[in-house]
This record gives sequence, C-alpha cells and structure tokens, in this order.
Amino acid sequence: MKWLCTIILIIFISSYSNAYAQTNDLPLANQYFANGEQLKALDIYQNLFKNDNETYYPYYIKCLLALKKFDDAESVTKKMTRKYPRDNTYLISLGNIYTQNGDNAKADALYNELLKKLPADQSVISILAGQFYQNANIDYAIKTFEQGRKTLGNDKVFSFELIMLYKYKGDKTSIINEYLNFLPSNPSYLAQAENTLSNMFEDNDGYDLLKLALLKRIQKVPEQTIYTELLIWQYLQQKDFDQALNQSLALNRRTNDDGSNIYALCHTLVANNAYDAAIRGYQYLIDKGKDAPYYIPAKIELINTKNIKITAGKYTQADLIELEKNYKDILAEFGDVSNTAFAVEQLAKLQAFKLHKFDEAEQSLEHVITIPGVRPELLAQCKIDLGDIYLITGRQWDATLLYSQVEKDFPNTDIGQDAKFRNAKLAYYTGDFYWAKRQLDVLKAATSQLIANDALNLSLLIGDNLTADSSGNALKVYARADLLIFAEEPEKALKTLDSIDKKYPGNALSNDILMAKARILIQQKDYTNAIPLLKRIYEDNPTNLWADDAVFMLGDICDNQLNDKAQAKIYYQKIITNYPGSLWINDARKRFRLIRGDSPTS
Repeated sequence: MKWLCTIILIIFISSYSNAYAQTNDLPLANQYFANGEQLKALDIYQNLFKNDNETYYPYYIKCLLALKKFDDAESVTKKMTRKYPRDNTYLISLGNIYTQNGDNAKADALYNELLKKLPADQSVISILAGQFYQNANIDYAIKTFEQGRKTLGNDKVFSFELIMLYKYKGDKTSIINEYLNFLPSNPSYLAQAENTLSNMFEDNDGYDLLKLALLKRIQKVPEQTIYTELLIWQYLQQKDFDQALNQSLALNRRTNDDGSNIYALCHTLVANNAYDAAIRGYQYLIDKGKDAPYYIPAKIELINTKNIKITAGKYTQADLIELEKNYKDILAEFGDVSNTAFAVEQLAKLQAFKLHKFDEAEQSLEHVITIPGVRPELLAQCKIDLGDIYLITGRQWDATLLYSQVEKDFPNTDIGQDAKFRNAKLAYYTGDFYWAKRQLDVLKAATSQLIANDALNLSLLIGDNLTADSSGNALKVYARADLLIFAEEPEKALKTLDSIDKKYPGNALSNDILMAKARILIQQKDYTNAIPLLKRIYEDNPTNLWADDAVFMLGDICDNQLNDKAQAKIYYQKIITNYPGSLWINDARKRFRLIRGDSPTS
C-alpha cells in the first residue's frame, strides 16, 4: 500500500510542478513577445501548447503568424480542426492564416462553406458571427447574420447586432437602412437611433444620406409616422428649422394629434433663435381654435417669441408699444388668471425695463403674486422681478424683503441662489461693500455657472478696489453706474462712468469702466463699437479680472451677431488655451467644437 501512496504523491508533485511552471512561463513568454523577441517566446509557447492545446493555442498561433511561419500555423490549426470538428473557432483561425499568407480566395472558400452549412438555429448563428468578430473579421460577421436571416426566413432578427457592426465599420448607408427597417416595429428606440446616428455623422454628408433615405421611405410608406419624426430630427440637426416645422405641421395634419409635438418643437426653435419659424408654429396652434388644448399657451408663447425677436435686435419705441398692446390684448381676452401669469410677468418686465413704466409694472406684479394657483417657480420669479423694480425706484428695503422670501422658499436651488445674488448686488449698489462681498464669496460655489461666475467677478471687483482705496468712493460711483445699466438707462450710466476719472483720478477701475461701457453698447446692439473696447480689455492686460470675459464676449458677438464663425473659433480657442481656469471654459469648448464641425449632440 505504501508504494501506491508514494506513486500518487510523485504524480501529484509532478503535475503541480508542471502547472506551476506553465503558470510562470506564460508571463515570461508574453514579455518576450511584447519586446519583439518572438523566437524566445515561440519556444515557450510551443512547450505550453504541447501540454495544453486549447488553452495555449491562441498564444502559439499568434507568435507563429508574427514570425510568418504560415505552414507551421496551418499544420497546427488543421490538427485542431480534426481534434475539435464541431468548434468553428479553428476553421475561422485557419481562414485567417490563409488571409495573412495572401490567399484570400482560399479563406473565402472556407468561410462560405461555413455559411452554406448554417443551421436554422438563432443561437448557433450568433455564436458563429461572434467567432468571426473575435477574429476581427467584421465583414464575415455581418455576412453570417445576413445569411442567418435568410436561413431563418426572418429579416427582423439580429438588428442590434448588425447595427453595432455597421457602426464599428463606419458604414453609414447600412446603419441607416437597418434602423429604417427596425424602427417601425420598435418606435421606442427612436431616441437611441438619433443618439447613435448623431455620434456617427461627423458632417452633413451623413445627414444628407439619412434625409434621402427617409424621403424615399415616406414616399413609399406615407402612413409610417416614425420616418417623419426622424426626418424632423434630421432637419433640426442641420438647422433647417423651416423644413423641420413644415414636416411637423404635415404630421400633425395627418394624425390630428393635440399639437404637443409642435408646441415642444417651437420651444426648440426659439432656443435656436429661429423666431420666425416658431411664430409660424404657434400661430398654427392658435388657428386650431379656442377649444384646442394649446390655444392659450400658444397665444402667450407667440407674444413672448415676438418679444424675444424684437428685443434681440434693434427695435423702435413703436415696436415696444405694439408688444405691450399684444400682451394687454391677451390679458383682456383671458383675464389675470394662473394660466396667464407668465404673460403678466413678461408684460411687467417689458414695461419696467424697456418702456420705464415702473408704476404699471409694479401694479401688475403686485397683483399677480396674489393670484391663486400660480406655479411656485413662476411666483418666485415674479417676486424677484418686483424686487428689481423696487430696487430701481429706490425702495431697497421692500426689494430685499422679496429677495429674502424667495431665498428662504427655494434653498439650494438656482432661483434661490439668484435671489441671494440679487440681495448681495443690492448691498453693492448701495455701497455696503463688505457685507456684499461676504455673500458673494458664498455664491462663488453656486450650482448655476452663471451666478457663480458673476459672484466671483463682483467679489474680485470689490476686493481689488477696496485694497486700492479703502474708502471705496470711486467704487460707489461705479456701482451707481452699474445700477443704471441694469435699469437700462444707458445715457445716464455713461455720464456716471465718465465722471469717475474726473472725480477720482488714478483710480483702479479703468478695465471695469471699459467693460461697463462695452455692456452698454451691447445692450444697445452696437456691436461695432463694443468690439474695440473688449479688445482693449484683454490686449492691454491679459491677466486682468475681465480679460477672459472680454474674450468670450468677443467670441459670442462674432458667433451669434456677426456670423463670423472663423473669428469666433479663434476667440473660443483663446479661452481654451490661455484661460483654462475660466468659468467660460466649458461653453467655449462646446462652441468651438460645434464650429469645428464635431457631431451634434442634440
């Protein structure tokens, strides 16, 4: 019995030693291979392969192919195919050896024989396609799925797999056709399709292919609405807003739905400054009649869009009076109710900041905050607007009470932080600089990038000027000018700014005054004269407080006002390169990439 135990122990120790040796040999062989010492690696791989064919076959074959030992690789692989006749992995590997040896015809013959024998079994088909994919043979992975569809008599299977493979190949035409075949029976995947296509299309060529394919499908199958929905999205990506609306209107006439898609599209159009198209869409919803669900919202949004369109460009007093009349007409038609509170709020801002009818604006907002059922966020905005009017008209105590109410009711939200920021600015406007700075330093960590940026700039402005002049006399005059800019009183603001150097020569506000004057000119849509001031800010002192703001504003003017995309790109690049710590960095990157032609993401 002792001899049997001894033999077993010897076998165990020997097996353990071999396994241990193999485990340690593999990393060494891999290191040799990585270092370009394939012959050293080959000796180890060959020994490992002799002990365990299946486990070490991939390493051994890879090394043989790297050394161009095609005959040896072929011989070894054929032995494996005879040993494992049901495992197609080795046949595919054999085909890969033929391909690397330049014998594509022999490889194709081998692969096509596999496809001919393809059984009507979905899982087997998937496994074979996966084996081709693992061997980096994308074309035959695709052919396997295509042949599998024929074998199964079902052209709906393997859609996801084919989409993935077409995406990998960058085959735009095939991925478009696959999605157009797939979406009618799977409309819930529309958003996924849009995301995949937008990531794949690097320029307009892809969208043009999609548009052509969609128009053909719509002509052939006009009742399939998913194609029209995708076409609307395609037009939006190419910023062809009129066509996007036309298709949306046509779809609405065909389906006679409630108009929610058109209403949502109009919001997108406004966000993209396509005001005329949005106005046309809102008017369509209004023309559906008073009983239509979007009649009142569309009427309000129509006037708001006209408001944005007029005030975004150069306008006359007559334009503002006409807008005011439009708001009053809608309120006369529907009354001051919760559904029209937004119109009241917009009317009040128009009256206060454009027409300077402060009494009427105050009365409108004081009334709207008493209307029951107004959405809480809108109610808070009305209180902020009313606080702004109180501030401008000298009722600072009433203003701070309203700001504080909103801050308390909406803690840790954008609107609550906005109210806190306005309270800090009120203190700044009235010369209480130290209290204002303490509040602003807290707001530098605000979740809203805009508030955080404004808080940081104002905090630095106060700090820098109090360091230069602890009395803050020049800063008090500047703050009064800043309040006049906020109230849209440009002439008075300019006179106040010009008085600073006369009263306090040698003050530290030179760049701040330039920025304030630039803001006034931008407010007046006088971009031609604003540009030299902004250039002076960053060219004279590239590290001053307003330098990155000036560069970004120049980019924005060139981009959105002058339509000089090439120059805008230069300014956005300057933010990315010269001001990586700027709070404008993310916006600059997005706009730079958009101008460069990167894939849209929306």
